[in-house]
Amino acid sequence: MNHSELAQVLVALGCPAEKSAAMAAQLDKRAHQLAAEKGRPYEEALTHLLKLMSQGWAAKARGI
Repeated sequence: MNHSELAQVLVALGCPAEKSAAMAAQLDKRAHQLAAEKGRPYEEALTHLLKLMSQGWAAKARGI
């Protein structure tokens, strides 16, 4: 998944469109770091981070 595709996924999950490109780059970098640290596949690390981000945006939308 490239940064553009990842940015589109982030927007679909609730990320502000104007921040999605920068967040996609940061998320990609962190997923690679997490995969290396934990010895797990990149895709698994990315999925984990995306779930956390979507939960955060959902909570923010509910005012929590």
